[in-house]
Amino acid sequence: MIESSLRSLGAKVVVASSNDEDHPTENIIDGNTNTFWMSTGMFPQEFIIRFADMTNVSSVTLDSYNVKHLKVEKNTSQNASHFEFVAEKELKQTEGHLQSNSISLNGTTATHLRFIITSGYDHFVSVHSVRVHK
Repeated sequence: MIESSLRSLGAKVVVASSNDEDHPTENIIDGNTNTFWMSTGMFPQEFIIRFADMTNVSSVTLDSYNVKHLKVEKNTSQNASHFEFVAEKELKQTEGHLQSNSISLNGTTATHLRFIITSGYDHFVSVHSVRVHK
C-alpha cells in the first residue's frame, strides 16, 4: 500500500539539517511533488520523519533532484536518537526531471526514519516527496 501523504497520517518532519523558509521541510511529506525541501549546500544533509505510531515499512520511494548517495536509518523509540542502519543507495543523475527511487527496507518497523544525503551532483539538492510502502 502506498501512502501519498504522510502528513495526513500524522507523520512529521522533526529534524532537518538545513532550512529555507520558501521550501520548508513539511513539503517532503505533503504528497505533492511540485513542492520541495531544498538543502542550503554542503554535505551531509539529513532529515528525520517521525510516524504517529510504530509503522511497518517494506520500502520508501524518494522523489528528489541532484541527490547522489543516500543512507536510510531507523529508530524504534519515542525519541529521535540511537538510529540503526537500514539501507543505502547510489542514485543516478537525471537532467530536467526528478529522480524517483524505491529503496527496500526489508519490512522493518520504525517510529522514525532518518534520511542522510551524503553527497549530491551539485551543491544543492531537493527532496520533493517521501512515500512509504507498507
